[in-house]
Amino acid sequence: MVSRVPAPARVSPSATGRSRPVGKGAGGAIKAVLGPTNTGKTHLAIERLCAHSSGAIGFPLRLLAREVYERVCAIKGPGQVALITGEERIEPKGARWLLCTVEAMPARPDLAFVALDEAQLAADPERGHIFTDRLLHARGREETMLLGSATLEPMVRVLEPEAEIITRPRFSTLSHVGAKKLSRIPPRSAIVAFSAEQVYVMAEMLRRFRGGAAVVMGALSPQTRNAQVAMYQSGEVDYLVATDAVGMGLNLDVEHVAFAGLSKYDGHRHRRLTTAEMAQIAGRAGRHHKDGTFGTLAGAGGGDPEFTDEEVYAIEEHRFPPLTRLFWREAEPRFDTLATLIADLESPPPRAELATPPEAIDLAVLRRLAEDPDVAATVRGSRSVQRFWQVCSLPDFRHQGSEVHARFVARLWQDLRGGYLGADYVAQAIAQLDNPAGDIDTLQGRIAAIRAWSYIAQRPDWVLAHDEMAARARAVETRLSDALHGRLTERFVNRRTTVLMRKAGADAALLPVRLGEDGAVLVDEEPIGHLRGFRFSVDPLARASDRKLLLAAAERHLPGLLSARLGELAADAQALRNLDMQGADLLWQGLPVARLVKGKGLLSPRLRLDPALERLSAPEREGALAALEAFVAAQSERPLRPLRRIEAATTDPEAGASLRALALRLVEGGGVVSREEARLDDLSPAQRAQARKLGIAVGALDVFVPAALRPASLAAWAVRASLHGLPAKAPPAHARPILPAREAPTGYRRAGPQALRVDLAERVIHAAFAERAHARGPRSHGRRFMIDPALARSMGLGEPGFIALLRQAGFRQIPPRPLAGGQAGPPAPILWDWRPPAHGGGEARAAQGAKPDGKPEGRSRSQPAKGQPAKVVPHGAFAGLAALMGGG
Repeated sequence: MVSRVPAPARVSPSATGRSRPVGKGAGGAIKAVLGPTNTGKTHLAIERLCAHSSGAIGFPLRLLAREVYERVCAIKGPGQVALITGEERIEPKGARWLLCTVEAMPARPDLAFVALDEAQLAADPERGHIFTDRLLHARGREETMLLGSATLEPMVRVLEPEAEIITRPRFSTLSHVGAKKLSRIPPRSAIVAFSAEQVYVMAEMLRRFRGGAAVVMGALSPQTRNAQVAMYQSGEVDYLVATDAVGMGLNLDVEHVAFAGLSKYDGHRHRRLTTAEMAQIAGRAGRHHKDGTFGTLAGAGGGDPEFTDEEVYAIEEHRFPPLTRLFWREAEPRFDTLATLIADLESPPPRAELATPPEAIDLAVLRRLAEDPDVAATVRGSRSVQRFWQVCSLPDFRHQGSEVHARFVARLWQDLRGGYLGADYVAQAIAQLDNPAGDIDTLQGRIAAIRAWSYIAQRPDWVLAHDEMAARARAVETRLSDALHGRLTERFVNRRTTVLMRKAGADAALLPVRLGEDGAVLVDEEPIGHLRGFRFSVDPLARASDRKLLLAAAERHLPGLLSARLGELAADAQALRNLDMQGADLLWQGLPVARLVKGKGLLSPRLRLDPALERLSAPEREGALAALEAFVAAQSERPLRPLRRIEAATTDPEAGASLRALALRLVEGGGVVSREEARLDDLSPAQRAQARKLGIAVGALDVFVPAALRPASLAAWAVRASLHGLPAKAPPAHARPILPAREAPTGYRRAGPQALRVDLAERVIHAAFAERAHARGPRSHGRRFMIDPALARSMGLGEPGFIALLRQAGFRQIPPRPLAGGQAGPPAPILWDWRPPAHGGGEARAAQGAKPDGKPEGRSRSQPAKGQPAKVVPHGAFAGLAALMGGG
C-alpha cells in the first residue's frame, strides 16, 4: 500500500519510495477533535486510549508525556505503560500503552489506538514537518485521533477527507480586562514574557510585591519545570512567570494571564504574535467550567503592549484565520550518499497544501559537516550515511546555534566511528556535569549538556551498557534540576511574604502566629521576627514592603504571646532567676524589662516598666510591676541596709537637727562625708552616742559608715544617687582597697597618685597617731618621732601616697641632716612631727586624739592632768628654727 499523498513529478524517487499503511486502508477510523484550549481534548484522548487494548499518544513536550504517563499508570498499572521520549525511556516488557513525544513515537501498526496532540504544530517552522508526517501516517489499527486547534480543520479536510471532524466548545469563557500594573495583578495569575531576562525581572518584582513566583521556561529541564509548576499548583506561590512555553498544554489553575509583551524573536526575526498564538497562551486562564481573563501588563518597559480590538474579538470568540499550509520534509530519505540524503531532505513538497520549512538545526548541521572534507571522507556506504544522519539529528539542547552544535556532533561522530561509545567514556562525561553548585545560568547550561548525554545514552546502538548510562544521566539531571529549582526558589520566592499574603490578605488578624523555642515568632513555620524579652523586632531579612504587614500581624497576636511570657517572668522573679540589675536597668534573660527612675527619697526610687510591656493589660502590668518591685527590694535590702538606718534618722524628731543634718549628708554622700562638712561641733554628747549606735564612725579626716563602704553597697547607692543628679561613681564589682587616684570612686580618699578606701585611710592615720603617742613617752625627746610604714605597705600604699595621706592628717616629714664632710655611717631615719590641720576649733582637737571608731585616745604625757594648766606650745619663726636644730 502506498501513501495517499501523491508524489510530485521530480527526479528524486524518495517520495515515491514509501510503503506505509495509512487511512482507512489500515482498518481504523480517523477522528479530528478540534477546538480552543480548555475543551477537554486531551482528557478525551486519555479515555479513548484506556478503552482500547493498546495504543499510543504523541505529545509536543516531554513534560506533557510524563504528566499523562503518570495518569495512565494510575489506571492501568506501571507494568503496562511505557514512557518514550528522546531523553527518557521507561519500557516495561509487554507494555501496551505508550506515552511519547512526537519525535519518539514508534512506527507500530499493531497498536489499536493512536493519537496526535497539538496537531496544529504541523505549521510550526522548527518542528512542523515532524507533526505533518505523524498527521499523515501515524495510524491506529482501530482508531486514530488528531487533537488540535480549530484552525487545522481546512487542512484536515484536504489531507484526510475521510476523517470525522468533531468540534468541541470551550468549557469556560475568556474575557479581556485591559492593562494592569504588576502590583495589581490578582492572585492565581500567569505573567507571560518572551525572554529569560524579562522573566527574571518580572519574577523579581513579584517577589517584592507579592512574595514571589514560580518560573517556567523552555530552557528548564522537565524536572525543574515540574517542581516550579507544583509549587504554583500547591498554592505556595500565587503567581507564575513563564515564556510562551506555558501555552503548550500545561494544565494549570490560572485565572488570569497577563502579557508582558506581544512580540517575540522566533529564531529568524522579531515579530508580533499571531492571534492564534495569543489565544493559545491566553487560553491557559480558566480551567474546566471556571472562567478566565487575559490582558496586558502596564509599565512593563519598552512601551506598554496593547491588544487591538480585532485581536481581542478573535481571542474571546475563538475565531482565527485557518491554516492554509503545513510544513513538510521527506521523512524517508535515501541514504546512498550524503549528497542524495541532502537532496531528498531539501526536496519540494508533493502537494500545494504542504510547504518547505526553514532549514532545521539537524539539516543545517548535516550540510555544514558534509562540506568538511575531513568529516565527509569518514562517511562511506549507505549504512554509514544513515548512522551519520542519526548523529546529526541529535537535538540542540543547549541552543547555541548550528556552528557550535556542529562541532559537538563532529566529535561525537568521530567517537562513534569505532562502533560504540565505551561505558567509561560516557560515565566520565556524565560525571563531569554532576556538580549542583553554581548560579541559575550555570545550572541551566549543565542541565542542557546532561540532556544531550541522556539522549545519547538512550541509543543501544551507540552506547555499551546503555541502560546503566541512561540511569546515571537521569540521576545527574535530577540532582541538577533539584539544585536549579532551589536557586529559582531562593531568588524569586520570599516564603515569609507569600505565607503572610496567602493567610492574611488584608486582615493580619487571620495569621496563625506562634512562638518558637528560640524566641522566633512564626507564621506557618516561617519566621516574621523575634521576641527578645518583651520586645518584638521584625526579621532583619524582611524587605521594607513586608514590614507593615509583619508589624500588623505581630501587633494583633503579641499580647497573647506576651501574657505567656509574663508567667515565665513572674516565676523567675519569685525564684530570683534570670533577673539582673545593670545600673538602673532591670534585665530579664539579658534584656531590659524595667528601669529605676527618681522617687521621693534617694534610696526609694520608683520602677517603670519597659514600653514593650505596654501591650499587656492593666492588671497584667500591675502584677508584673509588683513582682519586679519585690525582686528589686530583695536584691537591694542587704547592700543598702546600713544607709537605710541612717536615712531613717533624717526623719526622726528625737535625733535632733544636727544629727539629722549629718545623716542626710551621709546618705547623699554614699556613707562618707569629710570632717569639715560634718560639723561635729554641733553634735551634743547624746547625739554622738546615737551616731555610734547608727554605725557612724568619726575619723581624723572623714566621718563615715563602714558597713556602707562595701562595693555592692556603693554600687546600689550610686545608681540611686545618679537618678537625683548627684555626682556618684560606683567602684568596680571586685574593687581593690587601693586604686589609682584617677579611678577613685565614691568612698575612697585620694592620697597622691593613689586612692584608698576611707576606712583603710583611717587605719593608717590611727597607726601614725599611735606611733606619735608612743614617741612622746618618758624617753621622748622633743616632738619628732618615727612612723613605721609597714601597715601602708601591706595594703599596697606606696611611699608617695603614704606621705600625702599623712600630710592631710597634719603630719610633716623632717628630712635627715646630711653627714658632715669626712663622716661615714648609716643614713639617719626620717622623722615626723605633727601639727593640727588648719581646720580650727574642735576639728583640730579631734584630729589629735580621734580613733577610727570615734572614741577618744587615752591621755598622753603631753596632755596636762585634770586641774593643771595647759602647756603652752611655742609658735613662730624662732620656734620653727629650734625644731630644725633639734631643740625641744
